[in-house]
Amino acid sequence: MMNETDVVADSTWLSGRRTFLRHAGLSLGGIALSQLFARESQAATATRPMDARPAHVPGKIKNVIFLFMAGGPSQLELFDPKPVLKKFHGENPPASLIEGRRFAFLKPDAKLLGTNKSFAKYGECGMDLSDQIPYHRQIVDEVTWLRAVKTDVFNHGPAKLFMNCGFQAPGRPSMGAWVTYGLGSESESLPGFVVLQSGPRGPRAGNALWSSGFLPTSYQGVPFRSQGSPILNLENPPGITRDAQRDFTSTVGQLNQLRMDQLGDPEIATRIHAYETAFAMQMAAPELTDISQESATTLAAYGAEPGKGSFANNCLLARRMVERGVRFVQLYHTDWDHHGGGGADLDDALAKVCLETDRASAALVLDLKARGLLDETLVIWGGEFGRTPMGEPRDTLGRDHHIDAYTMWLAGGGLKPGYIHGATDELGFGPTEGEVHVHDLHATILHLMGLDHKRLTFRFQGRDYRLTDVHGSVVKEILT
Repeated sequence: MMNETDVVADSTWLSGRRTFLRHAGLSLGGIALSQLFARESQAATATRPMDARPAHVPGKIKNVIFLFMAGGPSQLELFDPKPVLKKFHGENPPASLIEGRRFAFLKPDAKLLGTNKSFAKYGECGMDLSDQIPYHRQIVDEVTWLRAVKTDVFNHGPAKLFMNCGFQAPGRPSMGAWVTYGLGSESESLPGFVVLQSGPRGPRAGNALWSSGFLPTSYQGVPFRSQGSPILNLENPPGITRDAQRDFTSTVGQLNQLRMDQLGDPEIATRIHAYETAFAMQMAAPELTDISQESATTLAAYGAEPGKGSFANNCLLARRMVERGVRFVQLYHTDWDHHGGGGADLDDALAKVCLETDRASAALVLDLKARGLLDETLVIWGGEFGRTPMGEPRDTLGRDHHIDAYTMWLAGGGLKPGYIHGATDELGFGPTEGEVHVHDLHATILHLMGLDHKRLTFRFQGRDYRLTDVHGSVVKEILT
């Protein structure tokens, strides 16, 4: 949202410098001067980087909760049954379908793999769901189903970066950073962008997934721990009172402001904001993370257990965060990487991760709706890619990474509930209609928040960057 025009009050001032820059051409001096002007313009609003700001146009939603299923859930075991694939199980795939395709691990002799999961159609929309995700039946008519999502990258770390940042290499801002850069946050006592993790390990690519990249670091995601203090060293040391901490924060803030006035460096504003937020969080965070305050009915609906770290607890925390004005909450749950073999098979391992996530995912949507929050909150469910129609033989059969067509779902204001968008061919190789590229997904998410993905830019190293790079179209068919 905040390009140069948005952050500089005197548009005449900026217009004159743009004219100068056009004459300066692409010389090193011109690029350096461009960076200087951009930095000055950004500093004009950097003193309160997380203040809530208006969108380009009124948005349908105010907050985002992204349930990221790290590893790549198999759409063929969960959402997209293929009777023809099952019929030709064990046979060679048609050469025309695999010609020119690249896979992470599959060998040329890989055979088609039909699923052994049971499917049925549910809801008025008639969405196919497998027996692995029974709680999803409760929300089948509440969400918008995307059955033909496409990405460009087939290895985990780069693919996660692509889904989160719109680019496969580290260094770009994440979606949460772009959103808080554009809109700020409505919470004065919590970060605008929070990251929660569960599962046996962290996601590949690590903190690059919630980085602010070249944006000011005020906008990076803040990881919360699932047990104990949500952030290390949040409590005061023994002997330091609340009043003493307030005096210290105020004094440091004044010193930083003096330096900010001299240099106009947005990173100094980040420091000021970090001290202020940390001081406020000392009171707000313990209350936020104490889910024992929730009713027994609510805890049971999520499958949450106070004092334990789990995806269920994190889903409940996410709801509590958006209630308190946090703009963007990202949940990562591992491990959905079912290549076959011990702990990565399509039977016991898949059943385990579905058990960990199914109930809470559905409960979150229903809880938000019951509290009147779903109309202003977007919930996203999905991973970095899907799984191949061919089996990958390891100790047991699994599936390799598949980038050409997989399933995600969205729920919230401005979307058609109970709507199925897109379809794949009879073997599940690629879209036959309704393809949604990751760039299109990003453009649509920003659109729902009132942000034009082509206008939400940041000048860095002489060019304007955006989440969707030079791509992306809003998927209008899924909008109300």
